[in-house]
Amino acid sequence: MKVTIVGAGNVGATCAQRIVEADIAEVYLVDVIEGLATGKALDIAEAAPVVGHSRHIEGGEDYAPAAGSDIVILTAGKPRTPGMSRDDLLQVNAAITTSVVESIVAVAPDALLLMVANPLDVTTYVAQQVSGLPRERVIGMAGVLDSSRFRAFIAMELGCCPSEVTAMVLGGHGDSMVPLPRHSTVSGIPVTQLIPAERLEAIVERTRKAGGEIVSYLKTGSAFYAPSAAVTQMVGSILRDEKRILPTCVKLQGEYGIDDVFLGVPAVLGAGGMEQVLEVELSDEERAALDASGDHVRETIAQWQKLQQES
Repeated sequence: MKVTIVGAGNVGATCAQRIVEADIAEVYLVDVIEGLATGKALDIAEAAPVVGHSRHIEGGEDYAPAAGSDIVILTAGKPRTPGMSRDDLLQVNAAITTSVVESIVAVAPDALLLMVANPLDVTTYVAQQVSGLPRERVIGMAGVLDSSRFRAFIAMELGCCPSEVTAMVLGGHGDSMVPLPRHSTVSGIPVTQLIPAERLEAIVERTRKAGGEIVSYLKTGSAFYAPSAAVTQMVGSILRDEKRILPTCVKLQGEYGIDDVFLGVPAVLGAGGMEQVLEVELSDEERAALDASGDHVRETIAQWQKLQQES
């Protein structure tokens, strides 16, 4: 199996490291900055004797070596800085996405595209529009990341093992995301029985702002350890045909009563890519929140389309 990662910044390079060290696939790391991808790939390769994997990794500036890739991960884009929302990155990262997808489709037309750059739901939409690939082959990462953050914060609150927490976040990757406390458990015990309502609401709000919290500390960049872990889980599920049910940004076609918009929902990821969207039972309040999140994504897409027409 072969994975190409576009963008050798913190997210891309850490994805490359995790994927080869988890023995999932060969990796080609590409970046427009001369020497950056080559140097980071070589550094990761030189750790192989110590870490104990045998996966091949190389880097470069040319897209041609991406030929034959099973998955292409697009991390290339401008990161957030303090005070910026994910939507503020719209114009620049949508343009980068367009250019990258055109280059990738030319050499690896059958690859699944896994989007990471923000605003995630819109860049995934742009990638699907530019590539013309079916929805099963163009997906976004953020639901796994948002859910991981939600799970981590619940574990911190309870002082328990994070892996014992199951939780899910639906909707767009931004302030309109929809964490689902009612569907969250710790070793099978509903978190609503373990955490007072006001504390649980504070955790939900922290989850929505989690990316910005890290940006406020880093100052000059955004999160990369947790995002790369989320990407690696998704890549592993697809290439190993694990058929994990993971919250994934997908194009909805009537599911949840929403059509023609990319949103995070539970989906089966396997050898066929996004193989099935699963509809979980939502309360009236949860469904309204998911509808509102979908409306926000639509508005952001419309904003991008207007900018395209004006330019």
